Amino acid sequence: MQLKHLRTLLSPQDGAAKVTCMAWSQNNAKFAVCTVDRVVLLYDEHGERRDKFSTKPADMKYGRKSYMVKGMAFSPDSTKIAIGQTDNIIYVYKIGEDWVILFMISLFQSAITCLQWPAEHIIVFGLAEGKVRLANTKTNKSSTIYGTDSYVVSLTTNCSGKGILSGHADGTIVRYFFDDEGSGESQGKLVSHPCPPYALAWATNSIVAAGCDRRIVAYGKEGHVLQTFDYSRDPQEREFTTAAASPGGQSVVLGSYDRLRVLNWSPRRSIWEEAKPKEIANLYTVTALAWKRDGSRLCAGTLCGGVEQFDCCLRRSIYKNKFELTYVGPSQVIVKNLSSGTRVVLKSHYGYEVEEVKILGKERYLVAHTSDTLLLGDLNTNRLSEVAWQGSGGNEKYFFENENVCMIFNAGELTLVEYGSNDTLGSVRTEFMNPHLISVRINERRQRGMEDNKKLAYLVDIKTIAIVDLVGGYNIGTISHESRVDWLELNETGHKLLFRDRKLRLHLYDIESCSKTMILNFCSYVQWVPGSDVLVAQNRNSLCVWYNIEAPERVTMSSIRGDVVGLERGGGKTEVMVTEGVTTVAYTLDEGLIEFGTAIDDGNYTRATAFLETLEMTPETEAMWKTLSKLALEARQLHIAERCFSALGHVAKARFLHETNEIADQVSREYGGEGTDFYQVRARLAMLEKNYKLAEVIFLEQNAVEEAMDMYQELHRWDECIAVAQAKGHPALEKLRRDYYQWLMDTQQEERAGELQESQGDGLAAISLYLKAGLPAKAARLVLAREELLANTELVEHITAALIKGELYERAGDLFEKIRNPQRALECYCKGNAFMKAVELARLAFPVEVVKLEEAWGDHLVQQRQLDAAINHYIEARCSIKAIEAALGARQWKKAIYILDLQDQNTASKYYPLVAQHYASLQEYEIAETLYMKGERTKDAIDMYTQAGRWEQAHKLAMKCMRPEDVSVVYLTQAQEMEKQGKYREAERLYVTVEEPDLAITMFKKHKLYDDMIRLVGKHHPDLLSDTHLHLGKELEAEGRLQEAEYHYLEAQEWKATVNMYRSNGLWEEAYRVAKAHGGANAHKHVAYLWAKSLGGESAVRLLNKLGLLEAAIDHAADNCSFEFAFELSRLALKHKTPEIHLRYAMYLEDEGKFEEAEAEFIRAGKPKEAVLMFVHNQDWEAAQRVAEAHDPDSVAEVLVGQARGALEEKDFQKAEGLLLRAQRPGLALNYYKEAGLWSDALRICKDYMPGQLEALQEEYEAGGWVTMDQARQWEQAGEYSRAVDCYLKVRDSGSSSLVEKCWMKAAELAMKFLPPQRSLEVVRAVGPQLIGIGKHNAAAELYLNLDLVKEAIDAFIEGEEWNKAKRVAKELDPRYEDYVDQHYKEFLKNQGKVDSLVGVDVVAALDLYVEQGQWDKCIETATKQNYKILHKYVALYATHLIREGGYGQALALYVQHGAPANPQNFNIYKRIFMDMVSSPGTNSAEAYHNWADLRDVLFNLCENLVRSSEANSPAHEEFETMLLIAHYYATRSAAQSVKQLETVAARLSVSLLRHTQLLPADKAFYEAGIAAKAVGWENMAFIFLNRFLDLTDAIEEGTLDALDHSDFQDTDIPFEVPLPAKQHVPVRREEVRDWVLTVSMDQRLEQVLPRDERGAYEASLVAASTGVRALPCLITGYPILRNKIEFKRPGKAANKDNWNKFLMAIKTSHSPVCQDVLKFISQWCGGLPSTSFSFQ
Repeated sequence: MQLKHLRTLLSPQDGAAKVTCMAWSQNNAKFAVCTVDRVVLLYDEHGERRDKFSTKPADMKYGRKSYMVKGMAFSPDSTKIAIGQTDNIIYVYKIGEDWVILFMISLFQSAITCLQWPAEHIIVFGLAEGKVRLANTKTNKSSTIYGTDSYVVSLTTNCSGKGILSGHADGTIVRYFFDDEGSGESQGKLVSHPCPPYALAWATNSIVAAGCDRRIVAYGKEGHVLQTFDYSRDPQEREFTTAAASPGGQSVVLGSYDRLRVLNWSPRRSIWEEAKPKEIANLYTVTALAWKRDGSRLCAGTLCGGVEQFDCCLRRSIYKNKFELTYVGPSQVIVKNLSSGTRVVLKSHYGYEVEEVKILGKERYLVAHTSDTLLLGDLNTNRLSEVAWQGSGGNEKYFFENENVCMIFNAGELTLVEYGSNDTLGSVRTEFMNPHLISVRINERRQRGMEDNKKLAYLVDIKTIAIVDLVGGYNIGTISHESRVDWLELNETGHKLLFRDRKLRLHLYDIESCSKTMILNFCSYVQWVPGSDVLVAQNRNSLCVWYNIEAPERVTMSSIRGDVVGLERGGGKTEVMVTEGVTTVAYTLDEGLIEFGTAIDDGNYTRATAFLETLEMTPETEAMWKTLSKLALEARQLHIAERCFSALGHVAKARFLHETNEIADQVSREYGGEGTDFYQVRARLAMLEKNYKLAEVIFLEQNAVEEAMDMYQELHRWDECIAVAQAKGHPALEKLRRDYYQWLMDTQQEERAGELQESQGDGLAAISLYLKAGLPAKAARLVLAREELLANTELVEHITAALIKGELYERAGDLFEKIRNPQRALECYCKGNAFMKAVELARLAFPVEVVKLEEAWGDHLVQQRQLDAAINHYIEARCSIKAIEAALGARQWKKAIYILDLQDQNTASKYYPLVAQHYASLQEYEIAETLYMKGERTKDAIDMYTQAGRWEQAHKLAMKCMRPEDVSVVYLTQAQEMEKQGKYREAERLYVTVEEPDLAITMFKKHKLYDDMIRLVGKHHPDLLSDTHLHLGKELEAEGRLQEAEYHYLEAQEWKATVNMYRSNGLWEEAYRVAKAHGGANAHKHVAYLWAKSLGGESAVRLLNKLGLLEAAIDHAADNCSFEFAFELSRLALKHKTPEIHLRYAMYLEDEGKFEEAEAEFIRAGKPKEAVLMFVHNQDWEAAQRVAEAHDPDSVAEVLVGQARGALEEKDFQKAEGLLLRAQRPGLALNYYKEAGLWSDALRICKDYMPGQLEALQEEYEAGGWVTMDQARQWEQAGEYSRAVDCYLKVRDSGSSSLVEKCWMKAAELAMKFLPPQRSLEVVRAVGPQLIGIGKHNAAAELYLNLDLVKEAIDAFIEGEEWNKAKRVAKELDPRYEDYVDQHYKEFLKNQGKVDSLVGVDVVAALDLYVEQGQWDKCIETATKQNYKILHKYVALYATHLIREGGYGQALALYVQHGAPANPQNFNIYKRIFMDMVSSPGTNSAEAYHNWADLRDVLFNLCENLVRSSEANSPAHEEFETMLLIAHYYATRSAAQSVKQLETVAARLSVSLLRHTQLLPADKAFYEAGIAAKAVGWENMAFIFLNRFLDLTDAIEEGTLDALDHSDFQDTDIPFEVPLPAKQHVPVRREEVRDWVLTVSMDQRLEQVLPRDERGAYEASLVAASTGVRALPCLITGYPILRNKIEFKRPGKAANKDNWNKFLMAIKTSHSPVCQDVLKFISQWCGGLPSTSFSFQ
């Protein structure tokens, strides 16, 4: 923080006149200064002096100068100021015009030395005697907080004002808390400072003290020294006199002489850092410091009476040119609105550094971050909040739609913060950040009896709304809706929720009753009217208003012509704004009705009544009167309730309430107070609510027994009346009873009278009354209950007659049974259908009748539709048919099947189909099929499956009972019927079921269902798919269905046909789209070109410009010889391209042989030289000359040179020379003469035209042997051939090899023609090596051959690498040298590495060379073309190489491809591949199937080859057979793992593999078996196998198997002696397995032994230990086959029937290709499958 001097508030005087004390008000608006003359000056916040007043002494008799002011402080509300004086008194003044002394706080024993006012009504002050006291401004009394013996020199408070700190003259610093705010810091003496701490400040993190020793010491919270700033050696520094901490506690300023020292707290380093001190010359000693409460200003008072004001600021910035942000401390920012001048102090209460301040939400709301908190504020209301907030990278989203609460979204969480509260209001998880999907209500309308009302409604998911009470933090409602919610809002009281869904349906949810009501359809606008519970919504062209939301069915509707856009409420009216076209129309709502709702909510029922009086009675008004009556009764406002009932026409209630009101009013007049509390009033209100028991209690509490009885009598509730009288022992009890009886008789209530007589014990009278009342049943009950009445025969007869007359036969039967008349009793029971009692009676009295009764009982139950109950009775009566029909009628199908199964076939067959129909309707087709079969209705079963679309089952059933051709006919007929009905899918399934997919395809084609047609073709004729697409494309194109045709063309990969189709139909855009998407890089450009060409002119240019292809199109036109179009395009758009097109047109004409036209185009293209070259090329020298001279003079010379070359070729040197000289190119003529050897002409030209080069030419002529050559020519012409030969041989290489070669060949030619053979041989032998030396091997060889020197000729060809010629010479002239040539050729190819060529010469050598070079693929490819033996030699070499490199998989693939021969030298390779495969990780899965299948197939191939070899039945053969079996198990296991229902098969295979651990890694095998057993729940086996696995892993680490315990595997075929694995094959998950094994070993329920079968042997063991008999292993599971064996053709191969069928069923249901492959292999291995019912297709 930095101090910047702003102004001088009070000018200093010349002498000492110190400012004794200063204070800022809490609201930052006032600043008070007390001068040495005891006058208080008052300034405003801008530093302008506004007022002053003089203080007064405690007693005027001592004079006005008898005291000094030592302390001054403003009250927390800034309306009062306290002055502490040395004359032992404190005055409290009220700030205002009169400066009235409100009160004084009594005289003390000692002078006040310092004073603070930290909280309302609490002033703390220090005394000279050492006490620190507390003065209560409310009671005007004081008390001692603590006392010391030392003068109080300073007093300060902490930032919150909840703690005080006093400094004493002896250096003691004492701390006291009113509230430690949970800090746990100690109280009392904190530290002893070395000197009196006159400068004392309590900052956030430490206490700073200083004094006359010129040292500043910072103490920690418990008094230990944190830092010391020592200025005692600084001669410029004086004692420190005063100190002040900033309001935020982050800075401390200390005053001394001419200087203010500033300490700033560094939160990052946790130390005080000294800022640059503020030094002011002639300031003198600083006597007082006061810091403005917002931290922005510091005032310093001085010894000379001056007051200086400083600006305190860390930094200042302008936000969006509208707000000024002043950082007065790390944790405090002042935000000032530049336009209005209003200020808000944003401060972190926890002292965190404010990092960033933003002003959001229409520039009304503040948002600031610290490291651990979030600061929020409302600038309009000055409500600030600070909540704990962990940084989330600034990803928060803020919504300020609600004025009371800020909504913060972050990472799927919504947090609510109420402005002015430092705790989060609530936090919920939601992904919906739209403010329309969140509604918050915070105390918006206060209600009776509800202090805090804070509710939140939000979306949990798109269809679920949650409502939360934010005060209690619990869910008060959850609404699950069937459609997506797109808007919701709570009403202002938070009792109702409105929400609208995507279907525009508006729903109202009552939170208290949890009821949901749909109140409007097609709702396009909805809103609560502000300040009320009135609802406005729009439905199409209707405006709907609910004035009473409690009655949602009552809605006021009016027509409107536009859309509602908003609501405006103010000035005593509410208007709905509707846009009608371009104007906005206001529809006014009934403000009175709105007012009623508001009055009700506010509890002002009188206002509500007065309003309702003004309205006519309508359904809406009636609903309001009802609501008001209910609320008035609840609130005991009885006069209003009476008025309501009168208005509603409830006369009785109105009269009753009128009487009640009279009682209440009378009581109120007599006794005063509320008459509604009088007991009669309360009782009558209870009666009104029909709560008579409560009314009775109220009466009896007041001992008003008579009134309670009168109430009950008036209501004719005699029983309750008598009960009260009886309870209270009332004397009139008997009279009451008599009156009650008389009243009952008078009102002809004989039944009630009879009950009364019965209760009083008069049975006969009661019976008489019952009979009189026509209630013989009650009379019978009474008789049956009393033995003495049964004896009265006449009475009983009388009663039974009445019972029979009243058809109460059962009760009559009971009475007859009781008087022992069973015959009559049985008759009555039967008549009354009381068959249970009849049967029970018959069992005892008439056993013969029981069967008839059971049948009759069943018949009765059937009549009563109680068919379920009738079944058992028919069974008891042995009426099977009836029982079956009852069971069918009662839909007791299982019972019906049970009964039917007990019947004979003839009886049952009629009913089985009926039951079957039921099961078919339940889609339980298998049961239905069984029942149809039992009922001999196979056809119905087939029809059932057909109707259900289960064609496969229907077909299977049909095949059992019909001939295949009949089945086909039936199915095809049915399919055709389905086709006629338009049920094409069903028809398809029928066609496919009878293997006639082509008919289905034809059907789909006929009905133009091409998608289905294509699907079937793809499935059944994939080879024809492309043709079909093409055919359909053509058909659809012909029909004009181009879009569909496009799809088919593209599927047939015929994009060109699609483009042509669109082109021919003029749909160029579509053609372009297709070409661009499917036609490669340039196709679309070609289409665009054709499109443009079809348009022509400006349209073409516009199109090509749009596509960005103009230049490309011009080029394309030129490339395709459409020069006219190209010229047109370039003329209209790209004129600079015209010359280029002329040039290309010229080239085209040149190629066409139209040279004259080409000439014109070349000239137009500005390329005359090209025309010249064209004529030169065609040797039209005249035309070339003409064009060159007319258009390109520079080319004339080139034309002449070209003409000269032509003359030279014709050996016309004279003409050539003339032309070259015309072209001024004598040098060329010179060179031509030199090359032709015409040195004399060359020398002449040089002499005439180039004399400067003559000397050099002469030297070249002599040095180059031309002299010798001329000499040789002369000898030759003279016939001196021997000398000529010698001269020619003397010519040596002088840079011209052609000249030398010519001379030497001439010498040889002359020698052979004219010299003797010996001499010619010598010449040839001399010339040959020299020709070879200059690379002329062919010439040398020809010379040798002329003299029959065959070997020398061959050597020459060999040296020149002319191998074919060498071979031909050897073959034709001397076959002895053929091998010689071949040998050299091989060596040459080897040295050159040309293996491909070597193959044709020496295959083995070539293959060896491939191996050397590592070209294995080439090697094997080449070897494949040779014999089997060579191939497998190199396959073995490659496999060995791959195995060494760790590529056993590739080695296996080699043998899969090339077969596995039975060569003994290959056995180790096969074994190594097998061992590597079984040891490798990751092979225990469905994905590993193909690897295992490859291994299995290779071993199978090997074993088949071994059978046919000399190794048949050898130990090696047996070992490979075992390996084959293992590989088969592994492959089958992987296949089974891919199908859920074969899980147990996979587990059994893992277990079976354990018997082969002599060939497998034992630890891996036991681990896999244990895990598989555990997965299928075989915990015994899993425990034993995994335990063995752990033992093996330990043994591998120890390097020996000696410690293994084999007791678990006694009497099994799992071997004990197995090879010790060299390494851990399951390195991971060992600890997991160990934990599981330990857990299981604790389980007492688990029997830790291997399961045994019927042999008494371990179930997976092939050998029975007791008998030694060995069972065959099952091909599917590897388990022993004990029964249900399926034999295969190959001996020793079998499967368990259950396992085999299970495997087949799994394949049929899952269609697993890998399981099908297993079956295919078994078929090959075992010589076919046992049944032909399965097809591999």
